[in-house]
Amino acid sequence: MNIQQSPLSRELERVVLIGARGFIGATLQRQLAVTGVPTLALTSSDVDLADASALAQLVKLLKPTDSVVMLAALTPDKGRDIATLMKNFAMMQNVCAAIEKIGCTHFVYFSSDAVYDTAVSHVSEATPASPQDLYGAMHYTREIMARNLGKVPLLILRPTLVYGLDDTHNSYGVNRFRRAAQKDGKITLFGGGEENRDHIHVDDVAAIAMRGLFRYSTGILNVATGTSKSFLDVASFVATQFRRKIEIVTTSRQNPVTHRHYDVTNLIKLFPDFHFIPLKDGIARVHHEAVGNA
Repeated sequence: MNIQQSPLSRELERVVLIGARGFIGATLQRQLAVTGVPTLALTSSDVDLADASALAQLVKLLKPTDSVVMLAALTPDKGRDIATLMKNFAMMQNVCAAIEKIGCTHFVYFSSDAVYDTAVSHVSEATPASPQDLYGAMHYTREIMARNLGKVPLLILRPTLVYGLDDTHNSYGVNRFRRAAQKDGKITLFGGGEENRDHIHVDDVAAIAMRGLFRYSTGILNVATGTSKSFLDVASFVATQFRRKIEIVTTSRQNPVTHRHYDVTNLIKLFPDFHFIPLKDGIARVHHEAVGNA
């Protein structure tokens, strides 16, 4: 899917956020509120997307003039088994069925870079999807489900490692390192932390999604900064935020070292004036928001 978009920003009738309580969803909701765009924020308390009743509820809530953003998913910390996979499929099935019935002006699906093979070190939107686990397979299948809507303009976003204050997943990297340093005074790495990865602040992820909505972007876009740092570097950045000395512990390596670098040419072409939050600045911001000058 080649990336395309309107040359000018458009006025949004209403944005429906499905999964508005999540890490990215809540940030996107706050940014939309600043712009004054009418927003319907749906959480699992409003609609249980995996339940058979979800389709009827969504049909009542959606309008043909809506821009719909699908963020809801059961992440690996909720389960990595087949039962979790099937719930994720049911959630997407109900959303797609509702859109098929009601329609919408724009559908934005938040996928994941887990759709790429972890052994591939250099990634662009032209890199073939080849998920290696159920979570990646889930997102890639849900992308295909969204594409089957046919006439509905679709933007698929594939974020890399996202960090920020309100992350609920405690994922390996900035989020886990900061919490471990604060709690235990040490950060434990996989091996020596040699792996290079791209880390992006959640505010940047939401800002890119906002631009995609306003510019009516369609296609597939990797959401990454284009700059990769080793986990050892990330741990060191985190450690320097604390007044006390934070120990960085290396361990015996259990898996081969893999790296991941992103070609963000398409993102830069779409939004040439976009400036990412530098990793050091982002880590300092998260620390200040979380614990002040600890």
